Amino acid sequence: MAERRYQVFVYGTLLTGEDNHHVVAPYVRAVCPGKINGRLYNVGPYPALVLGEEGEVEGEWLTVAAEGLKAMDELEDYAEGRSDNEYERVWVRDAYQPFEGYVYVYLPEKAAGLPSIPSGSWRRRKEKI
Repeated sequence: MAERRYQVFVYGTLLTGEDNHHVVAPYVRAVCPGKINGRLYNVGPYPALVLGEEGEVEGEWLTVAAEGLKAMDELEDYAEGRSDNEYERVWVRDAYQPFEGYVYVYLPEKAAGLPSIPSGSWRRRKEKI
């Protein structure tokens, strides 16, 4: 039986080489750079993405086995249909390439008052620290 796989856009601590990549690393089958439309906000030790705002966010498209999606859901404390998720998992398309898949997003009202990351890049923000 073929392994079930998902594409997930990551933009913060799940990026290759970042603090939480080890959570998903055993399940990653492919990695490709990408960009999606939206804005990043600084939550402290991790970023939050809000879709529907001007800007581009740099990240990676991870192709993961089903267990990888489950591991990311656990890390992000996401449960389908639950009303108190910190992040929601939604479907998104890449800004330039023919990729689409899941991404974890913050609701705009949760991001209100948080500092934005104008570069749209968690890595470039970290380089300035």
